[in-house]
Amino acid sequence: MRGLLASSIGVTCAAALALPLTSPAVAARPVSPAAVRPATGAEALGGTQSLPLAPLAARDRTLAPAAEQGLPRRDVRHFSLVGVIWDDPDAVLHGSVQVRTRAAGTDTWSLWQDLETHNDDAADPGTAERTSGRVHGATAPLWVGDSDGVEVRVRAEADRRTEDTARGSRTATTTGPLPTGLRLELVDPGESAPEPARQESAAGAPQRAVAPRSAPYSAPHSAPRPAPTAEPAEARAALDASAANAELAGLDGPDATEIPTLDRQQTEQELFALRAGELTGQQRVKPYIGPRPRIVTRRGWGADEGLRERKFVYTKKVKAAFVHHTASGNGYSCTQAASLIRGIYRYHVKSMGWRDIGYNFLVDKCGNIYEGRAGGVAKPVLGAHTLGFNSNSMGIAVLGSYGSKKPPAAVTTAIARLAAWKLGLHGANPKGKTYLKSGGGNRYPKGKKVRLNVISGHRDGFATECPGWQLYRKLGSTRTTAARLQGR
Repeated sequence: MRGLLASSIGVTCAAALALPLTSPAVAARPVSPAAVRPATGAEALGGTQSLPLAPLAARDRTLAPAAEQGLPRRDVRHFSLVGVIWDDPDAVLHGSVQVRTRAAGTDTWSLWQDLETHNDDAADPGTAERTSGRVHGATAPLWVGDSDGVEVRVRAEADRRTEDTARGSRTATTTGPLPTGLRLELVDPGESAPEPARQESAAGAPQRAVAPRSAPYSAPHSAPRPAPTAEPAEARAALDASAANAELAGLDGPDATEIPTLDRQQTEQELFALRAGELTGQQRVKPYIGPRPRIVTRRGWGADEGLRERKFVYTKKVKAAFVHHTASGNGYSCTQAASLIRGIYRYHVKSMGWRDIGYNFLVDKCGNIYEGRAGGVAKPVLGAHTLGFNSNSMGIAVLGSYGSKKPPAAVTTAIARLAAWKLGLHGANPKGKTYLKSGGGNRYPKGKKVRLNVISGHRDGFATECPGWQLYRKLGSTRTTAARLQGR
């Protein structure tokens, strides 16, 4: 998610193929969500190692010693996600950040890997989340898998200029300062216990209630909840996060690990229940909304609700969806997606100082959809994903890096299905355009009303390379698919 400053070259763009929508069973291979209660033991809860960087001997002797900082190879506690942070959230790191890691329990070191130095997902300027005093500048995080050794180097960008003097030409080399307070963040996302067994029918199919409350049958009785093992504040936060989705159909109370799919008729009934008194007569006859997709809840991916701020913050409505990629690499399996999300969540909150994970939804490379920031998947939760345009929008982040790698068809299908449903709740046409007022950023000044596609890429609202080019070029066909799912 490399931001481009005014002096940087422009961001390039192109379009890509999105395959036709297939059935959910074909488009995505559902991954069984992990239960929220971590395994016992301190390490199962996860944690962050924060290590200060120090000057290194510069590889280029023309550079000042302070132009390169890092850490030599060292043994550390287990971690799976890595990033670098610094003091000032408005400071830009002009240079490169590289890490290499050792696979846990081995002597095998990876090659040097680059971290994206411009992480432009953020709360809007002037908001309480942005001005809390806890926020840091940061690279994008990188998923490296279970590791117990690390080495890092941060190098300032060199600016070489040729000057003409009376004695001939000469080359002068200068470097800008690196941001102050550079620290290496090593994130252990923790572990989760296996998902509780589901009740199955004689045919072996899981029995899930998917009808809205207005349907003529009710959800099956949920088993009593076990006594909470968390501290009271964490237990209350977990209940709050689950309760925010309680108005949706078919949830198994506060223990739900997923929100199941609904067909079109059930989705329309749910829309009438959620928007009672708000819909016009014509909308009640023919609402434009896509069938609700399956969504893994925060409990499903194992969110530690004690990390985030407890309160929820909402915007007025959802007029647009911004598509992102997390730039965290593609070296994860879909069974590891919950761990990756827990790692990003901890990095956003504990390392970067945000109130919660920044994205409203996340999608893995198998097309599974995950609830992001707490507050309810059907509600207009204020995120921290597109600096300047978080109000009246939602952020959908695809787990991975898609600058040169094409996203699987399951990814674009999932984005289209999610957008068709969530935008439909708020009466937005995925193929249409809308106006959003900028909260301030490097592309549009604060207060400017900007006309944007209802489904836009992060780069449409901020000068950045996010989402990666190969994902961005698929948005045209994604809009078409989402509109078709709405019945337009």
